[in-house]
Amino acid sequence: MLTLTRSVGETIRIGDDIEVHVVEVRGGTVRLGFKAPREVAIHREEVYRQIAEANLLAAQVTADSLGALAAFAPSPAAAEAAGDHAVLEVEVALEGAKAPEKPPA
Repeated sequence: MLTLTRSVGETIRIGDDIEVHVVEVRGGTVRLGFKAPREVAIHREEVYRQIAEANLLAAQVTADSLGALAAFAPSPAAAEAAGDHAVLEVEVALEGAKAPEKPPA
């Protein structure tokens, strides 16, 4: 880790595109300002960890999840018969809710 000493109003550059400005020092707190391209993500450590954890959870796919999704997939014969315009109908029943009646065909 590189450790630098800077005073209020001074800047640190990272590469050609990122500037870190020391805005204020008060007690044990330092306020920093950042200038960076929009595509560079800048987060406090605790926010970064929350984002990483959420991404990890979102990326986890269990066999149970895949099995549940497969139940909604049309059969190969039905998908072929429907061509590019396959429509998937799904009924969801909520606990304690009465399922709506289907209109006559």
